[in-house]
Amino acid sequence: MSTHNLALVVGSYADTDSASEDYRSLRSGQDAGGYEIIGAVVLVRGRDGKVQVKEHGDKSVGHGAAWGAGAGVVVGLFAPPLLAATAVGAGIGAILGKIKKNKEEKQFGVDVDEYLAPGTSAVVAVADERWAARVEEALLRSDKRVSKPIDSDDFTRLRKAIEESADDVVEQLNA
Repeated sequence: MSTHNLALVVGSYADTDSASEDYRSLRSGQDAGGYEIIGAVVLVRGRDGKVQVKEHGDKSVGHGAAWGAGAGVVVGLFAPPLLAATAVGAGIGAILGKIKKNKEEKQFGVDVDEYLAPGTSAVVAVADERWAARVEEALLRSDKRVSKPIDSDDFTRLRKAIEESADDVVEQLNA
């Protein structure tokens, strides 16, 4: 699959059950051949502001290198500070700093407090830009949705940095 033109698709939810249902529908749509998703997660933000990854493509949520390489990239593109809070290693820090700077300069990405306010959930997906509208439409239960282009170079560099540091990232996430 080409990663030349990517989109970050986000749906915001008042409750986690609706987010999980849309996540499963999103995965079913991909399985049925309607579109392709590069990565997707369900994020839950507690009233205390703490964010957890509830669901992603790997069955062992929060365990193993697959989490670091898959969900970590999606979380990092959605909100670099969320990944930076748990990630270790200079490579990841440098890439996250560049992504944050790009978000500010290019006005891409979304406002975390708007789409993942305390006490809410979000489905965050990365897809080829040609599928963005279909992916966004699959988030039927969301209170609001948005699709924004993302820099494929940022995606590739962040994925590589996380893959190289996956064990450290997973160790920190599971601490």
